[in-house]
Amino acid sequence: MAIRIAGADLPDNKRLEIALTYIYGIGRSLAAKILKETGIDPGKKVRDLTESEVAELRKEIEGKYLVEGDLRRKIRSDIQRLKDINCYRGIRHKVGLPVRGQRTRANARSWKGPRPSKAGKRR
Repeated sequence: MAIRIAGADLPDNKRLEIALTYIYGIGRSLAAKILKETGIDPGKKVRDLTESEVAELRKEIEGKYLVEGDLRRKIRSDIQRLKDINCYRGIRHKVGLPVRGQRTRANARSWKGPRPSKAGKRR
């Protein structure tokens, strides 16, 4: 029985501290903070949780934190806002170049895509 919190399934056989990181927007430190606030043992496996603990976790995560779809939507709208106001970062997003000051002469292949092919080049 996989537990579903904020639209993400938590794996049964993992420790709770690790399983919470399967939710988009929750990393290791936030997972530890959430477990401390709820008072649930971080070493406990997901399959060993009681219904009340699951309800408490769900209430804590969905009530206090921006996760999964809402977070993705917010990030997308933030990037769209940058594009709309035509700021430097927005232009970099539009053109498909690195946004945070990385060099583009030699690297940035994941942003720029595969190298353009050269005419007459032998393989």
